[in-house]
Amino acid sequence: MLKGYNSSLLFPFHLNTAVRSLPVDISTSLFKRLFRLTSLWLPYLALCTVLVLPVLAVADTAKPGNSEEKEQQDTYRELETFANVLTLVQQYYVDQVNMRDMMHGAINGMLSSLDPHSAYMSPEDFQELEEETTGSFTGVGIEVTIREGILTTVAPIEDTPADRLGIKPGDQILRIDGLLTKNMTLIEAMKKMRGPKGSTVTLSINRPQWRNSRDFTLVREDIPLFSVKYMEIEPGYGYIRISNFQDSTTGDVQSALESLRARHPIKGLALDLRNNPGGLLDQAIKVADIFLDHGVIVSTRGRNNQEQILYDAHPDTRVENYPIVVLINGGSASGSEIVAGALQDHKRAQVLGTTSFGKGSVQTIIPLPDGAGIRLTTAKYYTPSGDSIQATGIHPDIVVPLETPPGMDTDSSTQLLLRERDLPGHLTNDSNAMSHSPEANESSSATFNQEDAFQQVNSIMDLVKRLEQDNQLRRALEALKKAQSAKR
Repeated sequence: MLKGYNSSLLFPFHLNTAVRSLPVDISTSLFKRLFRLTSLWLPYLALCTVLVLPVLAVADTAKPGNSEEKEQQDTYRELETFANVLTLVQQYYVDQVNMRDMMHGAINGMLSSLDPHSAYMSPEDFQELEEETTGSFTGVGIEVTIREGILTTVAPIEDTPADRLGIKPGDQILRIDGLLTKNMTLIEAMKKMRGPKGSTVTLSINRPQWRNSRDFTLVREDIPLFSVKYMEIEPGYGYIRISNFQDSTTGDVQSALESLRARHPIKGLALDLRNNPGGLLDQAIKVADIFLDHGVIVSTRGRNNQEQILYDAHPDTRVENYPIVVLINGGSASGSEIVAGALQDHKRAQVLGTTSFGKGSVQTIIPLPDGAGIRLTTAKYYTPSGDSIQATGIHPDIVVPLETPPGMDTDSSTQLLLRERDLPGHLTNDSNAMSHSPEANESSSATFNQEDAFQQVNSIMDLVKRLEQDNQLRRALEALKKAQSAKR
């Protein structure tokens, strides 16, 4: 039986079946990574060529009795063409070619022609995926970002090598093991800081009050990943931030709620899903289930609307009717859209912010013998109202674009984030969802990249300063107080 997950950023590995339904990294895995193909495919291709040629001889003489037979014959002919092209390239291309690279390119080309989220995954990506979704990785424990072109520490993770050696928020990382970080991407820098447990990495750190940079040598160890953060904004008004959906997310949300209840009875909750690219489908469903006690959370449908699966909320003896505001933006995709859509459709929460990304498809990861795999779109998901958010997104009840944070270079952030509908080859929306431009009533205020702006305000640790610069969170608090007053 297939264990269902949605696609977005992270991937699960703890599956006991041969087919795994997992999420997709829209921004990196799809567009930036190149993979190597093992020699497993070479004998397979030769075998296909040997088998295809006799079949073609039969196919040429046979008269197709139906469209299925004709399609099969056409496939055989295309395989013959592929084999011929491969032979010609091997024999006559001006330079010697790498067969693995060619085969990888062919597989990737085949999958990417389907939609933006189907692709080949290397064994290395599978391993990285496992680390992120199981909630830990081997590294030094620094959350980093690129700020004004410089690799900068957002915060060290508590009780990690970086924390124990005194790395602080705002520290600039100039070199990693002697290599300048100036032209590194965020992903490249993160990979260089990760490595085998017990190995060392040296970071050259610059801090404003220092005359010169200083070197810190850190020993890598197992680092826990936390997808949930929480705080009390005011007595009785809680804030829970979910950055992605991984194995521990549901339990962490429940623990956060218990901690908030221990301080004061909950009067209202701001559930922050901004810049949340998704993750594990089952975790997104379980998070929504925490706040719902009946009805459909989400449904998925395969080819020709077949193989429909309904995911229902479970009855809960604890009935808590405190108001909820869900914050979203254009970086909220897939799993976060499932949660926002379910709470919105059931009138359990108001959605505030800007229109979400609009990724309403489910990917299945099918493993290959060498540890690699293919990521294949196998279904679309639908909100409780029966609408697909594919290429349209979740539209907020309260439209509030994020204001420009102080000191942000708006000239370098004028390009708005691409949405699902902007991706070449994206799946169409076949439901009755609204087809108008989601940003029609947002574009006048959103003159810069809202997602980059949120990343900047999200790094602010001080609550007072955070509320000063995060107008969406302020509006959420106002909406919660208003809803609480209306209940009295």
